[in-house]
Amino acid sequence: MINDFEQLDKVTESCTSCLESKFTGADGKRHIVLCGGTGCLSSHSAEIKEKFEKIVKEKGLEDKVTVNQVGCFGFCSQGPFVKIYPEDTLYKMVSLDDVEEIVEKDIIGGEIVERLLYVDPTTKEKVSKQDEITFYKKQVRIALHGCGSINPENIDEALGAGAFKGLERALKMSREDVIKEVLDSGLRGRGGGGFPTGRKWQFAFAQPDGEKYVVCNGDEGDPGAFMDRSILEGNPLGVIEGMMIAGYAIGAQNGYFYVRAEYPIAVNRLRIAMKQAEERGLLGDHIMGTDFSFRVHIRLGAGAFVCGEETALLNSIEGQRGMPRPRPPFPAVKGLWQKPTIINNVETLATVPFILREGAQEFIKYGTEKSKGTKVFALGGKINNVGLVEVPMGTTLRELIYDIGGGIPNGKKFKAIQTGGPSGGCLTADDLDAEIDYDNLIAKGSMMGSGGAIVMDEDNCMVDVAKFYMEFICDESCGKCSPCRIGTKRMLELLTKITDGKAEMKDLEELENLAEKVKSNSLCGLGQTAPNPVLSTLAHFRDEYIAHIVDKKCPAHVCKNLMQYEIDKNTCIGCGLCERQCPVNAISKTDFVAEGHKLPSREIDQTKCIKCGMCMASCKFKAISKK
Repeated sequence: MINDFEQLDKVTESCTSCLESKFTGADGKRHIVLCGGTGCLSSHSAEIKEKFEKIVKEKGLEDKVTVNQVGCFGFCSQGPFVKIYPEDTLYKMVSLDDVEEIVEKDIIGGEIVERLLYVDPTTKEKVSKQDEITFYKKQVRIALHGCGSINPENIDEALGAGAFKGLERALKMSREDVIKEVLDSGLRGRGGGGFPTGRKWQFAFAQPDGEKYVVCNGDEGDPGAFMDRSILEGNPLGVIEGMMIAGYAIGAQNGYFYVRAEYPIAVNRLRIAMKQAEERGLLGDHIMGTDFSFRVHIRLGAGAFVCGEETALLNSIEGQRGMPRPRPPFPAVKGLWQKPTIINNVETLATVPFILREGAQEFIKYGTEKSKGTKVFALGGKINNVGLVEVPMGTTLRELIYDIGGGIPNGKKFKAIQTGGPSGGCLTADDLDAEIDYDNLIAKGSMMGSGGAIVMDEDNCMVDVAKFYMEFICDESCGKCSPCRIGTKRMLELLTKITDGKAEMKDLEELENLAEKVKSNSLCGLGQTAPNPVLSTLAHFRDEYIAHIVDKKCPAHVCKNLMQYEIDKNTCIGCGLCERQCPVNAISKTDFVAEGHKLPSREIDQTKCIKCGMCMASCKFKAISKK
């Protein structure tokens, strides 16, 4: 049990020494660590860990070698990862078949398994250390502190990495000074709105003493987003500590984690962290011998996107239907069970311990004038380096996409990046040198959002992209207010009409007008931002909409009703593979035999073709193309 600050300092010192010994080899052991994030676990990381443990035991190396799991390394497209300490050797895309070779060659023989090293796509050189990989070079880990380096199910490793040192400093300060520290840091909400975190805490602090609550919004619903999940999986104690600091600052004694049930690993590790903290006396009554008491509770969300909106989230915790409340009153005045409540998302709370531990001045070394610190992005889509990245605010989109993301696969041309998920908008090649911060992205018709960043190339149809997000919004609208419930449905109908080639120019005018009405009249943030993908694609890619309407063509050859597959009779050698692969018998022989070939070429009956693309995928001679 840790009963006072002095005990915490002693325990932290001991845990830090153990952790450093692992990293430096001072303990005389080799340490094998594996990524334990959802992505790598889905690629058999747990089974790989078990095989390492089995082989280490069979070879009698238990006293010389440890096998452990850590959180997400971030570079998801290259997982599962295995790192060897103290050499800091990083192996990528490790399989079960690689385990014995790593033990024989590296652990026993001291020889690096070079075929498992990352190869720099530019220099073609093999890289053995994580910090030398381009993907990591421009990153700064604050919210992702501990992820990929500590075992998220071991409180001693978290303490060795500085857990609860921010809370310790906070408890030695007045509540007002804690809030001032957060205000001085310039921290803004990382959930999407960008509201100053310290100011939100001030509002709740100013309410009369009594029952107050802190709520962590872990209801991450944006397509392609996994920032909050990875933080909770990689360092749950960091988020708990951030919640406790917030609780102390506003005078709350209870905190609620609202996490979607689709995140079982995150929820399980959160529960383990809570239990271990309670056993150490770091959660509960009179924490570290002070008057501050705090308890943490978990509530599981059923996956409704609207519950990411803070008042809908509160209704869900209370057992009501997840629908937004009119504001004011705001949650800081009347929130959970009508008591003052502050709601911060996972990334925001994970950042708070750094600010209290290191000081606001350290935090503001990163970022821009109005957007301080760092931001975590889930970088996905048409990008070489898919994964989780944390970069200082002010990093340009070009750096994010080309330096960290490694550019567009297959030499394709960059077309757009969707930031902010369904609530955000598209940014184009003209915006590549724009600095990433809250105000810049909003000024360009997009938004930061929670941190989803989906990259698109020349093969993406922007009308289809807008339609995809509108389909998502229609499914997720709670239906409480008419502008969102009816307006988004009508917008989807118009987008479908356009992609089907049945629209007229007046439909485009109606779509734009309807988008503005939904944006200005919806009750909550879901409806207010739902038209953003439509408005931003109209602003940057109006010519694609016009092509769909006037020319009845999809320039990207994506919209099925506006494209067709054709066989070049002069290229076709008549092998018949496409004919055999066609599921609807739409391909047949012709009477034409191309020069130099012996067999008749094939043709596609467009009245039968279902545009599945099997013919094009099967043709080895590239005789089939989309028109």
